[in-house]
Amino acid sequence: MEYHQPSTPPYFRYTIRLLSRFPNFDQPWIGSLRTKAVHLLQLPKGGRALDVGCGTGGSFPYLRDAVGETGEVVGVEISPDVARAAERRIDVNHWSNVKVVVGDARTATLEGMFDGMILFGAPDIYASAEALANLRPHLRDNARVVAFGAKLTKRRFGVVLNVLVKSLMRLSFESTPKLNFEPWAALTAYSSEIQVQEFVHGCFFLVSGFVQPPVNGAALADTLAIR
Repeated sequence: MEYHQPSTPPYFRYTIRLLSRFPNFDQPWIGSLRTKAVHLLQLPKGGRALDVGCGTGGSFPYLRDAVGETGEVVGVEISPDVARAAERRIDVNHWSNVKVVVGDARTATLEGMFDGMILFGAPDIYASAEALANLRPHLRDNARVVAFGAKLTKRRFGVVLNVLVKSLMRLSFESTPKLNFEPWAALTAYSSEIQVQEFVHGCFFLVSGFVQPPVNGAALADTLAIR
């Protein structure tokens, strides 16, 4: 099957221009969530961290601190424009153990095994069984996976909040899946002991779990079909 690279949305192009001048910029409240997400990964010093849908590399500093100078951080980003901003961040900080692979998570070629994977604001990936199937062979058994993103909420004023969040999501890539109440559902086929935290009245989530040992193709297909 042939995949077509999505064009970079105007919002991202403007953000990239800004970050070319301030490559280490990150919104304060997002930074606190990145801290929580990386803490949940429980990465070992000297380990390897996989950041899929890494964007401009906002999680790189936190991941690098977690694995230390003897570890490695590998980002995967489908947009060459966005990947260049991530590489700019790497260059400015003189990180020798951080790199970016430009490619589609469904087909990207990776080397070696990783101790944890973060999917921060990457709905095209954490909601894609195909992408997760491509990434799973590179995760050690019992490695931790953490995902953060937007969701629909059932809490009070949910109707209004859901309309607002849906409107914001229109700024993203055309390939971004539509929001639902459990965007992380595809992850449950690969992860166990799933834990979910909600933020901003249930409009955002942080989910974590352990990577399950590989299952046979038929069992996996049955699991995904149920969902």
